[in-house]
Amino acid sequence: MIPLRDGRPSGIVPYVTIALIALNVVAFLYTLSYSDRVLVFLDRCAWEGAFGGPAPGFDSSLYRRFGRGCQYPVTERDEFVIRYGLVAAEFWSGLDLPPYAPFPIWLTLLTSMFLHGGWLHLLGNMLYLWVFGDNIEAALGRWKFLLFYLLAGVGAALLQVAVFPRTTVPMVGASGAIAGVLGAYLVLYPWSRVLTVVPLFFFLHLVEIPALVLLGLWFLVQFFLGIVDLGGMGGVAWFAHIGGFLAGMALVFPLKRREVVPGLVSWWRWRRNRRYWG
Repeated sequence: MIPLRDGRPSGIVPYVTIALIALNVVAFLYTLSYSDRVLVFLDRCAWEGAFGGPAPGFDSSLYRRFGRGCQYPVTERDEFVIRYGLVAAEFWSGLDLPPYAPFPIWLTLLTSMFLHGGWLHLLGNMLYLWVFGDNIEAALGRWKFLLFYLLAGVGAALLQVAVFPRTTVPMVGASGAIAGVLGAYLVLYPWSRVLTVVPLFFFLHLVEIPALVLLGLWFLVQFFLGIVDLGGMGGVAWFAHIGGFLAGMALVFPLKRREVVPGLVSWWRWRRNRRYWG
């Protein structure tokens, strides 16, 4: 399901949401400035000796053609992703192996949030941020929304690296932070209707779906796929989505404007009063 727009005008110009989208796009375009053909060499033995797992970006076919001993080839672009992406084994050990990050390794919690693995990865994330981010920015205020976004992204990343603490696969993407936006939206505006593209057989249908249903199903899918993926680190950071969503649901309460009453809270109060008077 692909959301196109929600039915709740935010009433603001979402400057922070627009800035975050622009920053993600610029970071992705900068990543593309690195070649995916030019090879550089990293020390396979250092990675395997330190963490007991495969070196990041190791490609056996490339190694057979160009590798020599401990030196294994990766593209310039992959080297950039390894340097600024979040590698769980490095994060927990505090050990930064080449290619070195130009800052303490824990800061890759933040840099990894602005990198993406491809156009579809980037465009999908930015679409969700555009559809849902403006309402959360309006509900929190600009600076609190920025803080919320970063904290949700950090919470998402921490759950992912906690579940897979020894992996050397770099994690990149804004989806954990954006999952936090989705969690906050579910808490604040569960009854808002979202115009959504729903594929049915070979046809695409436009359907307005309550946010409670759309985002609730989204979370359940992430949770199910995360449990399935527990046997081995796949290509999608499912637990970052889960962690970001839950972090967003929790963070929205202390950070929202005082006058904003979460829709789920209003519903709960209505049910309680109905039970009392009934």
